[in-house]
Amino acid sequence: MSFANPPSFASEEGSTPAGRRRPSCKTVLTLAYQSLGVVYGDLSTSPLYVYKTTFSGKLSLHEDDEEVFGVLSFIFWTLTLIPLFKYIYFVLSADDNGEGGPFALYSLLCRHAKLCLLPNQQAADENLSTYNMEGAADTWQSSMLKELFKKHPRFRNGLLIVVLLGTCMTIGDGVLTPTISVLSAVSGVGVKITHLHENYIVAISCAILVGLFSLQHHGTHRVGFLFAPIVTAWLLCIGVIGIYNIFRWNQSIIRALSPLYMFRFLKSTGVEGWVSLGGVVLCITGAETMFANLGHFSPLSIKMAFSFLVYPCLILAYMGEAAFLSKHHEDIQRSFYKAIPGRIYCQWFITYSFQHIRCCDIYLQKLSQCTEAIFWPVFIVATLAAIVGSQAVISATFSIISQCCSLSCFPRVKIVHTSNQIYGQVYIPEVNWILMCLCLAVTIGLRNTNTIGHAYGFAVTIVIFVTTCLMSLVIIIAWKQKIMMAIAFLVFFGSIELLYISASLIKIPEGGWIPIVLSMIFMSVMYIWNYGTLKKHEFDLENKVSVNRILDLGPTLGMVRVPGIGLVYADLATGVPAVFGHFATNLPAFHQILVFVCIKSVQVPFVSEGERFLIGRIGPKEFHMFRCIVRYGYKDLQQDNYDFENILVCKILAFVEMEDDLQTLNKGKAYELRVSNPECPDIFMPCVTGRKFEEDLLSSSDTYLVKGGDFRLMEGSFCKDESLEILKAKESGMVYILGRSYAKAKKSSSLIKKFVIDVIYAFLSKNCRGPDDLLKLPHSLLLEVGMVYYV
Repeated sequence: MSFANPPSFASEEGSTPAGRRRPSCKTVLTLAYQSLGVVYGDLSTSPLYVYKTTFSGKLSLHEDDEEVFGVLSFIFWTLTLIPLFKYIYFVLSADDNGEGGPFALYSLLCRHAKLCLLPNQQAADENLSTYNMEGAADTWQSSMLKELFKKHPRFRNGLLIVVLLGTCMTIGDGVLTPTISVLSAVSGVGVKITHLHENYIVAISCAILVGLFSLQHHGTHRVGFLFAPIVTAWLLCIGVIGIYNIFRWNQSIIRALSPLYMFRFLKSTGVEGWVSLGGVVLCITGAETMFANLGHFSPLSIKMAFSFLVYPCLILAYMGEAAFLSKHHEDIQRSFYKAIPGRIYCQWFITYSFQHIRCCDIYLQKLSQCTEAIFWPVFIVATLAAIVGSQAVISATFSIISQCCSLSCFPRVKIVHTSNQIYGQVYIPEVNWILMCLCLAVTIGLRNTNTIGHAYGFAVTIVIFVTTCLMSLVIIIAWKQKIMMAIAFLVFFGSIELLYISASLIKIPEGGWIPIVLSMIFMSVMYIWNYGTLKKHEFDLENKVSVNRILDLGPTLGMVRVPGIGLVYADLATGVPAVFGHFATNLPAFHQILVFVCIKSVQVPFVSEGERFLIGRIGPKEFHMFRCIVRYGYKDLQQDNYDFENILVCKILAFVEMEDDLQTLNKGKAYELRVSNPECPDIFMPCVTGRKFEEDLLSSSDTYLVKGGDFRLMEGSFCKDESLEILKAKESGMVYILGRSYAKAKKSSSLIKKFVIDVIYAFLSKNCRGPDDLLKLPHSLLLEVGMVYYV
């Protein structure tokens, strides 16, 4: 059974456009079951190491069990307030067309507050159906915040840095989650095999990690049908064991659910109790994945899975382990596996449970004997659950970096779509092997789950706090609510998260420095790449050339038009890029039909096929020069497998055939033109008229946009002369003209800027994937034009 679903299911929930059918109960239940293997793998394995990390410091247990009751109270209320109330009832409602995660919140803010993260954004992008700007009118608070971001670029840059910080901490989780989950699960072997050396546990963990990362290229859909059953079995297992431990060891542990025990814990333990909260926060590791994986599941399915299975089982597991600890202080570092009932305890539990039922003693005896080997099944399920949780975080890391590439915040890498059925599952080879090396380094270098837990807790709290900050802005700017509601949300949840962050800060020398170093490295790479990309785009805008000027110089340059279609790939959505002027002056010949192709990302998660292409004309008709803008959302895969060139020619032919009709209409009106097609005679092609690319108007002619469905040219008199010319040019062949640019800092630039551009950005550009690899252009038909950008 597949563990995820295409976005269509997720987008059928409440925030979807009107007219879409809501999912049936069967669909919701199926998605809830599937979400267990993807969303909750990390969260459900937290009991393996929470108590162990919490009591790894100087905090000790006393006979009155005040510490155990206090820690359990903190765990209960943390699980209740953060995942249950904050994420289930608030954050999941802030989806971006069914998508979740830090970039989804940032995308909402960018659209509503006009924060332009990406270059090449145009007014036509706001006509996309997924732009979704409908809602209540702006309040004075939202208007004030929008004006603040508009007037002060520093606030926009600061917001971008905050988003990148949360994103990089999430990537850091992709290193720490597999490490601590696998190492904690495998360390259970030491409970039964006491003489097993620590080096063997580390070696087994490393072998599992190498195998896990080696299988990533197959795609998670190949083994996805195993994920949900494993996590379901794991949750039921720890829930049942928790119930057993409560009845067997300390039924009064239920009193720890009172928040009074939290205050008594901090009062009695002081600084040591406060520092130990850095381990308590590990109980909510993976909570962010509920929001990040929203695109694969519906909000209702995620809420049902957590509320009715994950949350109760986790609470029972933590209560049972606390009950065991209250009677076994000496087993505090191996409490989870020690709390698994053995033969004698199981026999007592069975006798206690069935003492009022008349049953043959022989059956009770056989039943108790079967429980003798209960440890090893639990160990196997725990190891499998740790692998599942690690797999989910690794897949989420690939998805996040794919989004960063789309938003020009990460160097170009190879992105492989691993599933034809499940949209959004990707594999990134370079990132996969980097993550594997980092996981092995952390496992071999630290070798201790307590130290890794300190690092893990700091990364988790930073990610959750960033989401809280972004949500407070969404409440004001996107939801148009009063500022007091946003302040109350920020203060209530932010104060809880800051308490855990402050406790984790103390652990920086003991392992907390790992996520800081990793996030700083990734954030520096992201910010520098985004900075260099924007500077290159500014250079392109300042150095646009005039086609009229090039054609006027044609006689002196000996310029000629050769048969065929030339596709000029450039990042500009308006104007003619400088790289084409450089090409035309040095090689004064270009193709009979010239198409400037701009592939860009827009600040929406998905762009439908019908809205993907925008076609316009550059210059007079006799120039035979067109512009094609191909738009993708930040969740779309830009390496499409369909026949891009043929579809592009069809769009241009549609534009040529309809251009005269467009010019006869009043500007600003929209209409539908019936396009005759022998295979499908009832196709309607929606068109938008009267919109200009002002910077494309290199002559007196207007530029009109066409967006819409497929078009196939009819044979006969319906074809215009220019259409026939385009078809003949296509038969002559296509050539791809691509700029190979090199950025250098100006001589007047500061030393810091020269180091950033000439050293770091140049290194990243040299070692990342080239545009020709990402676009899958045939090298035999590729013509590269080298050019230096001084930024």
